[in-house]
Amino acid sequence: MSAFYREAGSGPGVVCLHSNASSSTQWRGLMDMLAPKFHVLAADSYGAGKSPAYPADRKVGLSDEVALLELVFARAGEPFSLVGHSYGGAVALIAALLHRPKVRALALYEPTLFALVERAQEVDGIRNTVSSAVEALARGDALAAARFFIDFWIAPGAFDRMPEMPREFSVAYVVRAVTPGVYVHPAAVVEDMYRPQFNARTASGFMEVTAGR
Repeated sequence: MSAFYREAGSGPGVVCLHSNASSSTQWRGLMDMLAPKFHVLAADSYGAGKSPAYPADRKVGLSDEVALLELVFARAGEPFSLVGHSYGGAVALIAALLHRPKVRALALYEPTLFALVERAQEVDGIRNTVSSAVEALARGDALAAARFFIDFWIAPGAFDRMPEMPREFSVAYVVRAVTPGVYVHPAAVVEDMYRPQFNARTASGFMEVTAGR
């Protein structure tokens, strides 16, 4: 079993790993930019795009995501560079540890590897945000839960400045993020902010949230 990937160009290998609730289509604009000088591969993670669905009999961790990408790494050649966004950034970090001699460079944007944050003094920010959101959901106030998350990640007051439709989606996302269960990620629209002609709609995916211990 291996990941679906799209590729373009020739030269040194570059492997791009997308964020959660997205797919390899996220990287189309970057692929076009790099293809003249690099061999660029963008892979779908478990449950995204055209890659295999999440296994029904076990939980999937970051090392499992890396294992799914082995054929992609082999296709990239050695050494290769890793580009990762959000969840893809966390996968890229684990891949770099497991393939240390093969990885020549890392480019990460907002990697969500919170195990590293646990060692930092600033960890109370996200911990308090999650606690406040859980308390708000427990009393049935989903809007307050969403407000805690959006204001923490963007800026104070950001949630109240949002139009109504994005607010509705944010509330749904926060409920999934902190309520245990198996959930479906809706398809997402991905657009290059500098070149809006490069855009795509992703496939939906699945995720499981478990209670903390």
